[in-house]
Amino acid sequence: MAVGGVNRRRPVGDVGDHGVSSDPAETILLTVFLKHDQSKNLEEIQGHLAATGWWERFPPNGVEIVSWNVVMGIGQIVTLRLPPHLLNVVNVEIERCAWGVFATEFFPTYDFIPVRERLAREWREAQGKASKRN
Repeated sequence: MAVGGVNRRRPVGDVGDHGVSSDPAETILLTVFLKHDQSKNLEEIQGHLAATGWWERFPPNGVEIVSWNVVMGIGQIVTLRLPPHLLNVVNVEIERCAWGVFATEFFPTYDFIPVRERLAREWREAQGKASKRN
């Protein structure tokens, strides 16, 4: 789970604090852009979120926060891990609580680190073979 913008990775198949499996076959990653409504000041935004129960309702049960970062000039970027059947629940909670202070965008996401590690390893191996031939 992310704390202070740092991702803390768990082994694949491990079950997290929210009962969400980290097995990619059982879950999806969803990145949500919460773009601040710049016509509202911070107190108005926080007041709306408190009035709608945002801090208690989001993320819904069964959904894990992978990372939650503030990006100056944009707003907040949240990456969630969830079973696909909870996608509609996430959407409804965003509509119920966040609309009015955030414009939202959603992006299906995947973990590129294992792919990057494989590609880097293959590149290093190819470089090693090429240098042995020379």
